[in-house]
Amino acid sequence: MDKFWAQLIEAQPDPDPWVVVVSALVALAIVTFTVPWQLTRGLITIAHEGGHAVMALLTRRKLEGIRLHSDTSGVTLTRGRPTGPGMVLTALAGYLAPSLLGLAAAWLTDQGHITLLIWGMLLFLVCMLLLIRNLYGALILLASGGAVFALSMYAPGEVQQIVAFLVVWFLLFGGVRPILELQRKRRRRQARDSDADQLARLTLLPGGFYVFFFLLVAGASVVGGAYLMNPLA
Repeated sequence: MDKFWAQLIEAQPDPDPWVVVVSALVALAIVTFTVPWQLTRGLITIAHEGGHAVMALLTRRKLEGIRLHSDTSGVTLTRGRPTGPGMVLTALAGYLAPSLLGLAAAWLTDQGHITLLIWGMLLFLVCMLLLIRNLYGALILLASGGAVFALSMYAPGEVQQIVAFLVVWFLLFGGVRPILELQRKRRRRQARDSDADQLARLTLLPGGFYVFFFLLVAGASVVGGAYLMNPLA
């Protein structure tokens, strides 16, 4: 265990500047173009629903399970008071989770803790798997977790570093697009039960305020992550 812990917290050397730049461009292309986004958006949904689940536990709501669907949507089932701070914070956490996870991951990469980041992702996926309540969601989490485990066990350190930066940029950029998609759906009145509209019903603030808040946090996370991973710093 001592050897494993030492390996876990060991800091890797700083990456070559091209690793940071190329991984950012690839992640931006994945999020921008329709086909790769549709294929990978489910990973953002995992982070989104994980945010709901973590906040539900922190606010002492009863967490009944998570469902991930093939259309990249998801739902986190909780039980407790239908109003109050716990419900508000739980609803608020979903759209913020990918961006804040990306910012935390950016800090870990800035510190050189690539191995710790990869094992942290694996632990997150395992915890999600314990909470999943449908077959498709279980398959997605098993596939994702298997890929992360294989990366941690068999990939060289340089490959782990490249993948880690790609994942961080994907979380940061991928945290922005669902918010923009949410606002487009709200303008067309196609998202009456979205997190923003649920928050509007729980509080005195309009749904548009929460969309703006989501976007503000996501944008600040991108800026903060870029500052932390700046190859020229």
